[in-house]
Amino acid sequence: MTWTDLPWVARGEMGTAVQLCDRLLQAALKQDSVADYLRSALPELTTEFPAQWVGVWKRTPQWELVAEHGRHTWPQPPLRFFDDVIEREAGGCWPNVFELDSWTLIGLSLPTSSEGQPRLLVLAGRRLTAEELPTILAIGRVLGYGLSLCERLSRYARRSDKLQNTLAVAATFAGAPDTTTLLEAIANAATKLLDCDRSSIFIWDRERHEVLACPALGVEGGSLRIPDNIGIVGQVIHTGDAIRVDEAYSDARFSKTVDKATGYRTQTLLAVPLLDADGKRIGAFEGINKNHGTFDSDDEESLTQLGIQAAVALASTRERDNLLRSHRQLTEQAASQAQIIGNSVKMQQLRSTVQRLAQTDLPVLILGESGTGKEVFTQALHYHGTRAKQPFIAVNCAALTETLLESELFGHEKGAFTDAHSARQGKFELAEGGTILLDEIGDMSPNGQAKLLRVLEQKVITRVGGSLTIPIDVRVVAATNAQLVQLVREKRFREDLYYRLSVVTIELPPLRDRSDDVIPLAEFFLEKFSLQAKRPALSLSAEAKKRMQAHGWPGNVRELRNLMERVAFLAPGPAVQAEDIAFILTPEKDSLDFGLADATNKFQQEYIRRAIKRVRGNMSEAARLLGLHRTNLYRKMSQLGMQEGRLDILSDSHE
Repeated sequence: MTWTDLPWVARGEMGTAVQLCDRLLQAALKQDSVADYLRSALPELTTEFPAQWVGVWKRTPQWELVAEHGRHTWPQPPLRFFDDVIEREAGGCWPNVFELDSWTLIGLSLPTSSEGQPRLLVLAGRRLTAEELPTILAIGRVLGYGLSLCERLSRYARRSDKLQNTLAVAATFAGAPDTTTLLEAIANAATKLLDCDRSSIFIWDRERHEVLACPALGVEGGSLRIPDNIGIVGQVIHTGDAIRVDEAYSDARFSKTVDKATGYRTQTLLAVPLLDADGKRIGAFEGINKNHGTFDSDDEESLTQLGIQAAVALASTRERDNLLRSHRQLTEQAASQAQIIGNSVKMQQLRSTVQRLAQTDLPVLILGESGTGKEVFTQALHYHGTRAKQPFIAVNCAALTETLLESELFGHEKGAFTDAHSARQGKFELAEGGTILLDEIGDMSPNGQAKLLRVLEQKVITRVGGSLTIPIDVRVVAATNAQLVQLVREKRFREDLYYRLSVVTIELPPLRDRSDDVIPLAEFFLEKFSLQAKRPALSLSAEAKKRMQAHGWPGNVRELRNLMERVAFLAPGPAVQAEDIAFILTPEKDSLDFGLADATNKFQQEYIRRAIKRVRGNMSEAARLLGLHRTNLYRKMSQLGMQEGRLDILSDSHE
């Protein structure tokens, strides 16, 4: 049959029918749902044909009226006729006629619904005739196409809405403070997105061949472990295929393990694989008990998309959890090491001072000989205060040239100097929110002092080669073994900077002035290094303690620490004997030939000479052996009047 064979074309009515077809198609593009489309389309059909009633039915498997327009007088719809139309037209689409109480019914099968349900268009009227069949066939096909088009557009709109909702929900995952909170947020998001009662995430533990259900509502602790080879979840994680179940207890694949553990009854179920960023299966994602109807393909796609976002967020949160856990452990470890050991009156007073200062942000200047523990006191200020969870950065100003010092402290921009291939943060930026220790502040150049003063006054820095000011929030602690007051008098240290740094000044006594603290310190270090040496904790014999207390400790706590480290690894027995430490002690007969100060200086001179001889004149190695920076070693030799130090400096070029 062609268009010219249709009666309404022969009668010159083609324009009206074509216009109707156009209106039906336009309506399909405009309506938001099938119901809205049929409400607008069916009245058009009653106007075009001599029909008093028109309706659309679907079989689910019982016949249900989807939409209708007009009135009829028959008591019951002719359901057998509906079945006959569908069965006879399985191989084609031609109208069928049925007479009922002086009414003529014309039935025409329509394309099946998106759920695969047969549909039927029925027109009824007392004046309907068989002549209308070809016209009804043509317009019915347009209506069917409009229905399919409307369904596809509605499905696309729903998918778009769900995708937007998925992305909006996923954006909130980044705010979860920990993995448990994130999993609960994902589960809640899934229940809303799928309009279901519950949702669960199953994390696959491949090594244990288990899956961890979390959150598992109704279970103490909120989590439940089950074998990875049972139930729907087991099939999903092993095959990677999504599974939909309309009646769980009638499905042989369903395991009642979780229901028995939670006291919950699963009816409908949707499970999809949970994939990481590399596409590797890491678990399964479930929606449980759809509130209305059963889960469909749109729900499957939505849960899959949400699962992708959830897996990425889960990986990020787990990594953050691990980093935070590591940071917390390192902070606790550093805080345990930042202990002020000693029972002397001076140490008790200093401990009290540090505890009070730790709760403030006041600048602190720490004075004391090399090795007295200036960095340990700074760490105690940091780790026992409000900035403990933020960075602690130490900078040795004496170890840096004037050119490098500025870049090290304040950073530099790309191209600021020859080797500046990329921008780099300085120590002040790295210490943001925490504490920075400027050790050997007395050795800072005049230019560096001026820039440091600006930082302390304005709380901003400028990178080398840059112009942008960067605000900072850093507590500054300065330390030195030099006499800053004398340097100020000699115009070698800025007076205004000195007063900025010395808001609070702590002066650490040398170890020789607090002999009561030698043994507690030695035992503290010995326990620590015995653990590192993987041996039982060593003890100190009475003779060893006596000889240690008689020692002058020119290297202060650092010298004692280094000695205990060597002893912990080298002592042959469980107790440290006097002979194990004899090589560091000044012979008793020599110590009485001088005054205390002269004896101390003489010992230091001899101790340094022995160290230099031991490393065959390599001053860098000698400084390392003594626990000093090479610059500090030269300075110490000069203070002790060791003229050969100058010769060593000149001869050091071979290193």
